[in-house]
Amino acid sequence: MLVTLEGIDGSGKTTVWEALQAEYPEATFTREPTDSWYGEAVYRSIEDDDADPLAELFLYTADHADHLTRVIEPALERGDIVISDRYADSRYAYQGATLDGEVVRPMEYVRGIHTAFTIEPDLTLYFDVDPETGASRAGVTNKFERVSFLSHVHENYDRLRQAEPERFVTIDASQPPEDVIDRVIEIMDEVHRSMSDST
Repeated sequence: MLVTLEGIDGSGKTTVWEALQAEYPEATFTREPTDSWYGEAVYRSIEDDDADPLAELFLYTADHADHLTRVIEPALERGDIVISDRYADSRYAYQGATLDGEVVRPMEYVRGIHTAFTIEPDLTLYFDVDPETGASRAGVTNKFERVSFLSHVHENYDRLRQAEPERFVTIDASQPPEDVIDRVIEIMDEVHRSMSDST
């Protein structure tokens, strides 16, 4: 089972991802950008306000492709639960925003690039928080954490959730962290039981 955690910066998903490691010690925990040299290139582009958005997209895409081959596919073949802090939906939402005005229908363009090789998650937990709160929590340390940009990203996530309501489960991330974590564990257990019963 591939579970992905998504949300704008400051939504608290990384805090949940860290907490889940104690709950599911046998699962494979991973994240994007990765710790590979592809991921290092992505982190460098994040810090560069002048990075070309199209070049940046392909850095992210290369990191995602390597992530699938090196971590996710082997873990799924072993029968692991894989829990990833960010995944392809982050690309659709974030790079869909950075490419606005650069290409026609940017989010669809980004999705099209991924279609041939990505693996669809079984479950995507979306941590919903308003852009102002997200920016305040994140501290606006890079170009992706500004309110105006996060508002665009938030809209893109809304479009993704509306397009695939069966995959996305939305969690109110404005709640106290312990309540958010409890809700996530409840959802994870329900989905895991359901998948076990169907096999």
